[in-house]
Amino acid sequence: MLAYLLTRFTSFHLSEMLPEWHASTLAWLLSGLALTLVAIVLAAARWQRVAGVLHLRARLRTFLSQTLAGMFISSVLPSTIGGDVIRVSRLGVTTGDTPGSFASVVLERVSGWVVLPVLTFVGLALNPSLLHLGNATRVAVFLAVGALGVLAVLLVAGTSPQLGGRLAHNEGWLRFIGAVHLGMEQFRQAPLAVLTVLGVSLAYQLTLVLAAWTVGHALGLNIGITVLLAFMPAVAMAQVLPISIGGLGLREGALALFLHPLGVSYEHAIAFGLLVYGMSLTVSLLGAPAFAVGRGRRPVQAAA
Repeated sequence: MLAYLLTRFTSFHLSEMLPEWHASTLAWLLSGLALTLVAIVLAAARWQRVAGVLHLRARLRTFLSQTLAGMFISSVLPSTIGGDVIRVSRLGVTTGDTPGSFASVVLERVSGWVVLPVLTFVGLALNPSLLHLGNATRVAVFLAVGALGVLAVLLVAGTSPQLGGRLAHNEGWLRFIGAVHLGMEQFRQAPLAVLTVLGVSLAYQLTLVLAAWTVGHALGLNIGITVLLAFMPAVAMAQVLPISIGGLGLREGALALFLHPLGVSYEHAIAFGLLVYGMSLTVSLLGAPAFAVGRGRRPVQAAA
């Protein structure tokens, strides 16, 4: 997909894609890296809060280490599924509750899917000119509405006693789905916890938008913050599709679609996507040692 973009829409001159180096270029890139790292810490904090409602206790350092390990794996596999498997298995070993760990990862992802489409709609509302970009606007709205639709189905199925409830005490693999149902029931009884998780999720996504904004400045692109607020969440929703490695090609194609009507060349849109990916990949390298060390600490068993 990336090769198609480079050969179909660009002249593939590397000099046209790389930023012109000025005194401020490195500062913008380092700021973007710092913001990306802050975002990952917020993601770990969000997961910790979700797990806490499910009575899974561990230090933030543990959640951060496992988040980075999962992020490292997700950088080289389709979608985020591989990284989520790592997180479930590691937290399961740490807490001794694998079904509960599975539920925590699913519900943490669900909290992100609440925030992403909302941010897209907020960005479009703050900048009404973005509503008249043809296919770019239609695709962004379609992704946002589709995400809300999938979320609604998951919430109805997860909270239904007829669907998720009957699986809560299943001894087979279906117990994982039952654990998600029990987790949703616990969140229904703790509305303050829901608001806390959504607040951290909002801070996480806004930090990623700011990181993308610094990438735009590093490339010398005049991309407004409302533009990124509307379209970066849409890019994140598109990247979930398991049809590319680490989102390569899919992310750059989406950015070319969204930004080209605003005067951003295909070359710069692709370079923008690659730099955003490069920052995420650089930060994810911190997860390589965590992934290599092992499966995590097993819970201490009480003496008989």
